Amino acid sequence: MAKQVALVTGAGQGIGEAIATRLHDDGFKVAVVDLNIDNANKVAKKLSPDGSEAIGIKADVSDRDSVIAAVNKAVDEFGDFNVIVNNAGLGPTTPIDTITPDQFKLVYGVNVGGVLWGIQAAHQAFKKLGHGGKIINATSQAGVVGNPNLALYSGTKFAVRGITQVAARDLAEEGITANAYAPGIVKTPMMFDIAHQVGQNAGKDDEWGMQTFAKDIALKRLSEPEDVAAAVSFLAGKDSNYVTGQTLIVDGGMQFQ
Repeated sequence: MAKQVALVTGAGQGIGEAIATRLHDDGFKVAVVDLNIDNANKVAKKLSPDGSEAIGIKADVSDRDSVIAAVNKAVDEFGDFNVIVNNAGLGPTTPIDTITPDQFKLVYGVNVGGVLWGIQAAHQAFKKLGHGGKIINATSQAGVVGNPNLALYSGTKFAVRGITQVAARDLAEEGITANAYAPGIVKTPMMFDIAHQVGQNAGKDDEWGMQTFAKDIALKRLSEPEDVAAAVSFLAGKDSNYVTGQTLIVDGGMQFQ
């Protein structure tokens, strides 16, 4: 059988890189998409030195045309398209009174726009190819329960859950599933930056900032990016064929649903 094709946005580092790596290990050809093309190419090269099973693609996920072009390039390069992981996101610390219109447009443009445009691009590709597929979107533990100082981020991640449920209903008859994954406190550059900002705002250190989020984890450890990638692997594979419209929480037991 020909290998299936997956595209992962924000795959140049952190959770996205771990997802791209896991899906490649699972047997997918992978389009590694990132705004930073150097990072995307570095990850792709590590996965497939000859470029036959992984390629880097530059895209700004807040730009609809850019996302559609990235998906089309993946189809052109690999000849098929089966899974999109709308992973790219921003997570600034935003105490209520500090939020600006520009910040609002940027964070919603990436976190919500990126998911919407990814869904549209994937749907177009699936229709052209004449088969169904899987749409997998990044929400967050902060999209299940509002987190302090994260008004913009939490708002976008709640929106992703709603969009995912609508997509699941609207696209089900075409053989397309739509699900979301909700990471908790993951050891990534973005999370350490959030912890730093939260600590700074409170006059505390980075460790205090991290523990603000991490203190209630039942499993008593922070998440590795690979923990999240394992959940996405399930959503991308055939074992999740009867799962749609769901948010899979991968937070070590911070929230129970």
